[in-house]
Amino acid sequence: MLDLAQEKCVACRADSPQVTDEEMEELLPQVPLWELRIEDDIKKIERSFRFRNFAEALEFTNAVGAIAEDEGHHPRLVTEWARVKVAWWTHKIRGLHRNDFLMSAKTDVAYERFQDSGR
Repeated sequence: MLDLAQEKCVACRADSPQVTDEEMEELLPQVPLWELRIEDDIKKIERSFRFRNFAEALEFTNAVGAIAEDEGHHPRLVTEWARVKVAWWTHKIRGLHRNDFLMSAKTDVAYERFQDSGR
């Protein structure tokens, strides 16, 4: 199977299908540190990332923002001192699409690169 982080987002329309329960069972283990959340009856996947200080958290926020812009798919980002919480879902379909899982994988790769750079 193609690594999720290597995939590109596909354009979604309001009538694009949400992932099925079977698809979610396949995709969620590929981003094991992400948690399924239901907020206002909308399924989302969310993860918190830890940093040493606010400057690092902000730098990571900006890196995720750049990835989101490149893919045309945008998360909720909450940046606090030494922590960034990222939530992915597809606004147009009010739920989860495959795009959300691949963007979670891309976010994980960005965090690994950030950590590997010695920060």
